[in-house]
Amino acid sequence: MTRSLSMAARVLAPVVAAAVFAGSALAAQPAASSSPARGDPAKGQVIAGQVCAGCHGADGNSGIAANPSLAGQHAGYIAKQLAEFKSGARKNAVMMGFAAALSPQDMLDLGAFYARQTPAPRAANDRELAQAGQKLYRGGNTATGLPACAGCHSPNGAGIPAQYPRLAGQHAEYTAAQLRAFRAGERGNDANAMMRSIAARLSDRDIQALAEYTSGLTGKR
Repeated sequence: MTRSLSMAARVLAPVVAAAVFAGSALAAQPAASSSPARGDPAKGQVIAGQVCAGCHGADGNSGIAANPSLAGQHAGYIAKQLAEFKSGARKNAVMMGFAAALSPQDMLDLGAFYARQTPAPRAANDRELAQAGQKLYRGGNTATGLPACAGCHSPNGAGIPAQYPRLAGQHAEYTAAQLRAFRAGERGNDANAMMRSIAARLSDRDIQALAEYTSGLTGKR
């Protein structure tokens, strides 16, 4: 009986050791679900060419002032906005229609593609407005309780992924339209409560000045 147990132990020992080693190796590996989802820029380029290029340009540099330039925008921010258009949290009839057909992975892929594109340089056209905008952007306005925009969107307009978008080089017309939408409560989901509060402190001239100034920023240090 003792001899039989000894032989069994010798036979099973390598099997047990292998099982323990395999279990240790699996435990050392991170769970697949813990890895953040990533976009594929090559797939995003295909979708952009089929769906987005007509309004936002082939490389994300929109030639139409009413349509935002997406080149260089944070990937996570783009994916987040597309998700909000699809859910209806952000309202725009055209964009809601396009986003409805996109999967979450499509949104990540589009974000990855546009984030890799080079923004076209753009300059402010009205020097006086741009100077007024610079003061507000960098220093805010203590009289109205307006904080400096640079705190969230960075001094160079590059923004902070993924909540605070890049503003540098954006069409002044588009930026002004979005600030007016925040002020009117038209971009009204909970995530935008801070921007609604800020925009409520802006006059029409403030909005034009900020939009003019940020259009001339490069996003570079």
